[in-house]
Amino acid sequence: MDVAEADPEVRAIVLRGAGRAFSAGFDLDMGEDRGDAGPVDFVRRELRKDLDVILRFWDSPKPTVAAVHRYCLGSAMEMAVACDVTVAAEGCRFGAPEVRFGSGIVALILPWVIGPKQAKELLLTGDDQVPAERALALGLVNRVVPEAECFDTAFSLAREIAVNDRIAVALTKQGINRSLEIDRKSTRL
Repeated sequence: MDVAEADPEVRAIVLRGAGRAFSAGFDLDMGEDRGDAGPVDFVRRELRKDLDVILRFWDSPKPTVAAVHRYCLGSAMEMAVACDVTVAAEGCRFGAPEVRFGSGIVALILPWVIGPKQAKELLLTGDDQVPAERALALGLVNRVVPEAECFDTAFSLAREIAVNDRIAVALTKQGINRSLEIDRKSTRL
């Protein structure tokens, strides 16, 4: 992300998984190597790192497009949601099984994207079998395409975005994100 964001020639960023799936998410086992930190401080530090990774896509000044295939679970789903546009392959499965393991999602962007009722159902049940077509109906993804076309479709969308005025695209992305932040703040009043 640092390299892509610093390169003026890069006008959009495409995120995809390498291998048999997009990603199964972050490791739920935070291990025993805590250094000098106590358990609470260690977990807080690890969750902060996870949050920072997810928010890199949300906060990036450049548009981000996710190309998701096979499985997109837990924090990987949060990264895909944090991207500006998400393309899913047919047969892909989304989900957030963390509550089954005594954990929870990190960024909580999902309720602002698909609505609180749908997010609660998905997150509180720990559902990890949400098909791509349902993800599309929920607004979790923008398009569902055959798996062989997933990356090419995402890259094509990134190219469509990249030919537009760089400043207008950045300001539009920033404006949409800030409107969500304002809405979040006003609902706490």
